[in-house]
Amino acid sequence: MSSQELTGGTAAGTATLDRRKVVLVELPTYENILPLASGYIQAYAQGDEAVAASHSFEIVSLPVSADRHQIVEELAAKDAYLYTFSCYIWNMKLVRWVLKELRALRPDAHYLLGGPQVMNHASTYLSDRPHNVSICNGEGEKTALEYLRQLATGAPDLHQVPGLSFWDGGELVTTEAAPRIQNLMDIPSPFLNGVFEGHEFSFAIMETNRGCPFRCTFCYWGAATNSKVNKYEEQRIRDELKWISENGYSALMIADANWGLSPRDVSLSEYIVECSEENGYPLIVHMAAAKNRPERMAEITEIFVRGGLMVSQPISLQTMNESALEMVDRKNIREETYIGLQRLLREKRISSYVEMIWPLPGETLESFKDGLTRLCRSYADTIIVYPQLFLHNTPMYAQRDTLGIITAEAASDVSEAEVVLGTKWVSEEDCYEGYWVNHALYTLYNMRALFVLSGYLDAHGIVSYGDLFAQVSRYFRTRTDSEVCQFFIQSTKDLANFDLLNTGKTAHLILSSHREEFDRLLTDFVTAQDWWSDPMARQAFELDLLARAYIYREPVRTPDHEFTEVALRGQPDDRGFLVEVSPELYRLLVDREMIAPADADGSAGSADSAGAAGSLGDERITLHIDHRGRQKMPYQPQRSLEHNANYCQGMVLRSREILPTIQVASNEALTVA
Repeated sequence: MSSQELTGGTAAGTATLDRRKVVLVELPTYENILPLASGYIQAYAQGDEAVAASHSFEIVSLPVSADRHQIVEELAAKDAYLYTFSCYIWNMKLVRWVLKELRALRPDAHYLLGGPQVMNHASTYLSDRPHNVSICNGEGEKTALEYLRQLATGAPDLHQVPGLSFWDGGELVTTEAAPRIQNLMDIPSPFLNGVFEGHEFSFAIMETNRGCPFRCTFCYWGAATNSKVNKYEEQRIRDELKWISENGYSALMIADANWGLSPRDVSLSEYIVECSEENGYPLIVHMAAAKNRPERMAEITEIFVRGGLMVSQPISLQTMNESALEMVDRKNIREETYIGLQRLLREKRISSYVEMIWPLPGETLESFKDGLTRLCRSYADTIIVYPQLFLHNTPMYAQRDTLGIITAEAASDVSEAEVVLGTKWVSEEDCYEGYWVNHALYTLYNMRALFVLSGYLDAHGIVSYGDLFAQVSRYFRTRTDSEVCQFFIQSTKDLANFDLLNTGKTAHLILSSHREEFDRLLTDFVTAQDWWSDPMARQAFELDLLARAYIYREPVRTPDHEFTEVALRGQPDDRGFLVEVSPELYRLLVDREMIAPADADGSAGSADSAGAAGSLGDERITLHIDHRGRQKMPYQPQRSLEHNANYCQGMVLRSREILPTIQVASNEALTVA
């Protein structure tokens, strides 16, 4: 847990007794995340000389995993005049609990709530008619500053505060919205004016602009900003990036809606690499990619990769169904363009992941499975399916009846995630079926559990990807004796799939802690299928057992399986396995892009390699499956499952960091004409 106190005028200083204390509270999902929203509010307020002279400011950032009673005790001990809370879908239930307890201990304080979960929803969050709680509707800087000015008068008139909801004389009042800040340079930089000095944070968040030109109906971003993008000046951005690097932030999240939308983002990406090379930080970059600049995004991602930063390119498709795209106002995004981008990144060996949402309006279970099949056939690195969340302040929120949307709240005492369970096109039963299909997709394809086998079955018309995922998902539901399947069953029941850590936990289970159990689970499934009599299916499965990634830096383990098609050469070494495979399986691995074709000299990727691969005889080929990976970390048993799951989730998105390399170790067969 971490908190920090910063007071004074335009820089940090020592609070005096005659200053009113303002405590800005953030409850992020993970530890050590820089509290950017509160930093902006503090910096903007301190830009007013009168407010700066009469108030002290302190930012308290505590993760949602912290003991909630200790959170209340720490906040109450601050004895603030005003507490502000940043409210999001992932922390709102906890915020409401903390607020109730804190108000009981500090009834004379004032409370200001802001953020996308509460704005324009005062009737819900002020339903108990509190006299000392208000809600900010829109950007927080202007509203918070005017709120402080009014409180400082001694006879505050909150009707003069723009973008505010509050109770007055038995009436719920909402004032006229504050205009958006057109010139973002009016907001002083919290990085450069001392707000974040003396920090304990390691994960930086920064924005170079505000707004989104797209208006996807499921998303808050474009709808909230009227599609207008306002920018910070480039020199300020460079100065902030330098500060982040010099202060040792290991990770950087660029919080723009569309990084790469502006040509300057290329040079700024190059500058991030320069800072990292000079200071050693940041090491990791997260970003939301521009939706309509695939070539520029490929260039940006390659800049980061060449610079040694850990990064993965998101490709936001959301659905492969054209009618669904049209219904969510996403017609501007071309499927073939994004698939082309994904292929380009794959050729450059740059990790990427396709983002999908289930179930969007207009999508059916069959079209969803068909879309997954098409993505798998395009060799997408990783496919992430997010559950459709019914978000406040989105166009879709006003279309519940029109679209036949049915929702349920996820089982959580922290978040207020409202998960879509049905639409006019998808029954609740079909919706759950889609969530189960995603469990199979995630394990068989993303985790490479049946990567070679599923590709073989699909390519030869035996069973498509989508149908295989459906079959395996039904099988998972029958295996209540398996701890892995019990996890799937419980997380589906609780709708825990809204939490990204859920997929990180899945990776931890099947790639490490329950690896042997999952091997047995898969073996029981494949050996019961009619196609198991196909020798190539058996070869593909045995190769999958050996090539499934290890997500941590740990010794490889020989699967407890009687290998009949693939021959193991001795025990695994500290890098991986030596295996003998048939020429047919070698060709399949080349087709799956798991191994570069080899020429007669054993070198990979030569111009004549395709011809060499086509001339194989009956001799078996020895391959080396190297599991060392590029940037793996060891498992940390002293840390929580959530901490390790967070690491696992990040590595899944950067799959090429953990996937094994497969090379020809002995290539006599490749010389046979």
